[in-house]
Amino acid sequence: MLGFSEMTVDSDLYDFPVDPAFKTITKGEACFHIWRIEKMKVVPVPKDQYGKFYTGDSYIIYSAEVVKNVLRMHIHYWQGKESSQDEMGVAAYKTVELDDYLGGAPIQHREPQGAESDRFKHYFKNCVRYLQGGVDSGFNHVDKKIKPALMHVKGKRQVIIKDVDIKWDSMNDGDVFILDLDNIIFVWCGKDANKYEKVKGMEVARQLRDERGKADIVAVDDGEEKKLKSQEKRLFHEFLPIDEKHVKSASEGGEDEGIVRATVSEIKLYLCKEEDNELRVEFKKPGPLYKEDLDPDDSFIIDNGAAGIWVWNGKESTRRERREAMNNAICFIKQNDYPDNTPVTCVVDGGEPAKFKWLFKIWPEPQVNLKRTYSINKVAQTVQTKFDATEMHSQPALAAATQMVDDGSGDLQIWRIENFTVVPLDEKFHGQFFGGDCYIILYTYKVKNRIARIIYYWQGLKCTIDERGASAMEAKRIGDEHNGEPVQVRVVQGKEPAHFMAMFKGKMITYEGGKAGWGQNNDSEIGDSHMLQVRGTNTYNTKAMQVEKRAASLNSNDVFVLVQNNGVTYVWAGKGSSADEREMAKCIAGQNGREFTMTLEGQEKDDFWQAIGGKEDYSSDKRLKEEHPDWSPRLFQCSNASGVFKAEEICDFTQQDLVEDDVMLLDVYTSLFLWIGKGANKQERDLGQKTAIEYIQTDPSGRDPDTPICEITQGFEPPNFTGFFGIWDRELWSKGKTFEELKTELGADNIGVNFLDQKAILKGPPDFAEYKKYPIKELLKRDRQGLPRDIDPAAKEMYLSDEDFKEVFGMSFENYSEQKPWKKIQLKKKVGLF
Repeated sequence: MLGFSEMTVDSDLYDFPVDPAFKTITKGEACFHIWRIEKMKVVPVPKDQYGKFYTGDSYIIYSAEVVKNVLRMHIHYWQGKESSQDEMGVAAYKTVELDDYLGGAPIQHREPQGAESDRFKHYFKNCVRYLQGGVDSGFNHVDKKIKPALMHVKGKRQVIIKDVDIKWDSMNDGDVFILDLDNIIFVWCGKDANKYEKVKGMEVARQLRDERGKADIVAVDDGEEKKLKSQEKRLFHEFLPIDEKHVKSASEGGEDEGIVRATVSEIKLYLCKEEDNELRVEFKKPGPLYKEDLDPDDSFIIDNGAAGIWVWNGKESTRRERREAMNNAICFIKQNDYPDNTPVTCVVDGGEPAKFKWLFKIWPEPQVNLKRTYSINKVAQTVQTKFDATEMHSQPALAAATQMVDDGSGDLQIWRIENFTVVPLDEKFHGQFFGGDCYIILYTYKVKNRIARIIYYWQGLKCTIDERGASAMEAKRIGDEHNGEPVQVRVVQGKEPAHFMAMFKGKMITYEGGKAGWGQNNDSEIGDSHMLQVRGTNTYNTKAMQVEKRAASLNSNDVFVLVQNNGVTYVWAGKGSSADEREMAKCIAGQNGREFTMTLEGQEKDDFWQAIGGKEDYSSDKRLKEEHPDWSPRLFQCSNASGVFKAEEICDFTQQDLVEDDVMLLDVYTSLFLWIGKGANKQERDLGQKTAIEYIQTDPSGRDPDTPICEITQGFEPPNFTGFFGIWDRELWSKGKTFEELKTELGADNIGVNFLDQKAILKGPPDFAEYKKYPIKELLKRDRQGLPRDIDPAAKEMYLSDEDFKEVFGMSFENYSEQKPWKKIQLKKKVGLF
């Protein structure tokens, strides 16, 4: 047994009343707060500093948000690499104090600098920025003058920005760097930086410009520094002498975060128990783990190696066991010589997140009544009708967590981009958007009797590049008309923030390009028949999007509104939809005083199927029919764009998160999908297959090693895949055709769906004689889609018979295999097999 009692925090520290800084929290409500430890005291962080962390300090972050009508609470304490042990200690025990104040229900996370959790980074949509220094160089005395700075931009979707020394040695050619000189911002892109990092770099530069009102942004490609305009080159050269340029390679710059997992044989369970007034830790068992291994009378440590340490507190564990849980985990890391930045998460009995449950082979969900101390704070099932806007301004952190500056009841002015200029939109059409257009919304509201404004510019997924540019320029022009004061927010269709949706009171609708809705020409008329997919649970998060009016568009997890030009309207509710989702769909359906018929999945009458065009297969996987599934789907992006193959998890994903140049892995637990983008290269595809197999084999929950892995090709997605993405646009890649229509048209063998032979993949590529042989005329097809499904386009020569090989190449395969790689390519080009 390991004794940790000598390393525990003095329990007398907990006898004081709760820190006054924590009393600003309204218990039981959604909110977001950040505090910094300053001179051993807890000090609130101003809202405009959210997302900026000083490397010499420690912070506490509290988030409470409503998910599926449940209030989920999380406490994070962030440790800067240069923070003192005293500051980290204060942050740790104040985290426990806050947890006690909130009844022990929050999940606790230790967040070392550079190894933050996805949840932590997700709070800060734009980026997390590291600033050098600590309290002494902090924001108690803000210097209005912007000092020159060089920032390292790292990551794709969740960006980390770190201030580095202004010199070439700080840079590498695999990332993006921002040289901020106040009035001019240079965005330097390394030659091996991928396109996503370049886009993020420009977004960060625009954010910096908008914060200060005015600045020029100059993009600089690696190797093009001497081509800058004379004035720009002079400023750039002053801080980064062009003649002295020397940067590190992409590999020296380090890798982005990828998947880290422990194998089932590595995962271990430890018991933490108080005996004779001393806390002790003892090994219980290796994996696989089962829920019944956890005793509600005790606390446990789940050791998942470098992937992270978890602490589980039983609802009957002692107060000291619960209070010392996090500290025990940190001591455990030191005892086992794990890296200092090993993640630590503390959860409570009855409030386990999905990622914790994934560590267990079996995790049943019994219906039990939890003690009040560990209640998960169920939120009332009724739809919210009252929003206290005062709270948003008396507690600005709440606005940061919910992205809500008020309840959306301010004044609206909306314009649509037509012929590259703005045209006012009639008020009766407010909330109606078309995916082929761009819109600008000027939102005006009051903060303590002071006028404030936000400019949203919304860009449809099918608008042109020119229209997008026009919307950005017009948004800036309108902002300049108000002295540059309005905050400008770019909104992409499908990624609307909560406040944007709240402005339309749960009645936001996005139609396909062209006339689709009712009342476009005459306010009293109903327009063309159409179908809407409705997602949301209240007036602050609901939106509807037009989908093709046919049964194939249905999804068992959602609610749909079918509007007909004969005045008959249906609301179809899938088995996996919630009561709140159904209520919001009724609000959409009942607009303009329309009456509607409620139809439940499985109870449809013939008139419904006739109205929708007949029965068809649709997304109805059994997991989509679960209103509260035990396992949440997970999506990973697999890419070697930086020169190193890695997999990065994507939270809150939609169809737009599927990257055409990469391989994506979707885990729905009962099976895995490997989605192959049309631009993915062979190495990414091969490594993606091996990653999927390894992902199954190393699952700490001890998942069935024979879990099926289905490889699908972009544009040929089956409904049991698309159903997990919510709204799916078939026009985007499949020319509007359903999976069944494509299968009928092309044949089942050419549909681009393949179940992986895991044993064959792990064995490695077959010998020449083991490949299935095809006639030369089949292999000469240039179109990848025209080739038989099991042919690798990059190795067509392997599918020739011995006789055909000699006839085509004029040599045997043995002689061919002895040629150098460049010579093989020449030979394949010559005979049309490259």
